Amino acid sequence: MRTVAEFQIQYLRQLSPQGRPLDDLPAFAEDNEELLKMFAAMLRARTFDAKAINLQRTGKLGTYAPCLGQEAAHVGVGAAMRPEDCLAIVYREIGTLFWRGVRMSEVLLYWGGDERGNNFAVPRHDFPWCVPIATQTLHAAGAAMAFKIRKEPRCAVAYIGDGGTSEGTFYEAMNLAGASQLPIVFVIVNNKWAISVPIEAQTAAQTLAQKGIAAGIPGVQVDGNDVIAVRDCMSKALEKARSGGGPTVVEAMSYRLSDHTTADDASRYRSETEVAEAWKVEPMIRLRKLLESRGVLDEAREQAMKAQFAREVDEAVQEYLNTPRQTTDAMFEHLYANPPRYIEAQKELARRYAGTGRPSH
Repeated sequence: MRTVAEFQIQYLRQLSPQGRPLDDLPAFAEDNEELLKMFAAMLRARTFDAKAINLQRTGKLGTYAPCLGQEAAHVGVGAAMRPEDCLAIVYREIGTLFWRGVRMSEVLLYWGGDERGNNFAVPRHDFPWCVPIATQTLHAAGAAMAFKIRKEPRCAVAYIGDGGTSEGTFYEAMNLAGASQLPIVFVIVNNKWAISVPIEAQTAAQTLAQKGIAAGIPGVQVDGNDVIAVRDCMSKALEKARSGGGPTVVEAMSYRLSDHTTADDASRYRSETEVAEAWKVEPMIRLRKLLESRGVLDEAREQAMKAQFAREVDEAVQEYLNTPRQTTDAMFEHLYANPPRYIEAQKELARRYAGTGRPSH
């Protein structure tokens, strides 16, 4: 008997949970202004997140998926991407969207039930929100195939949660990417829970990063609460893909500090002790401490940031609330070039029940 193949999954971390560098930091992390920009992006996402939950609780927003505790993974990915790259999100990655230019009011519109919120003004080539689990990975693989055929130096990035890696669609997307050596990075945000299902009940694999091995794709784990490590890891994976080196699976280890969505109650399946321990290593702490040690961040400056972002969020909320609501006709507009009769009948029926028109006779 002989060994025909062996694989390793490396784990990457740049900062300790107390904000101390564990080794030489990448070049961008020596730039205090760049780190402040990433800290501000994380704080901005957290400020928006809290407001969105409040809007849902007061009946002004639909079901919403919080991102509390996962800001470093989202901002680190966004900071590593180029504007011309293509992003395929799930339903939680507001930190990446905001970094890439998506407006807060657009996010609110979407979660308010208005599909116009998916029509991002910037960037136009990114995919919209994707609630069906794992289908976005195939969309990203298709985009990456187009980039390769056109010989464009662009990459696709596909997000997926830990639960989503159990879907067959995810494996299909990875198999296509591996077989065709596509310029794509699959980002698994492992927040430990697929709604109420813990990671231990989802898979017997030691890591989720190793799921790419069967598709011929190298995988790596990164501390998803360390924004510097996430950005550095993603930058290397994207550069490899952009230069023809093929895809990578990046598993960002994080924790969902909030409920899965506003329709969930995580206290029914998670212990208070587990959540309390996760709060001790949440992503804002270590970057804050690093910046404080460098003398570029203090309580006054952080409070000023919070006040600024609170104003931005309030302005976005007003824009969202003041946006004229669509008529029921909107849900039928992009189904058919030449709508069949039954669609027209449904449109008339929707108008009747919405009180916006009368059925034709």
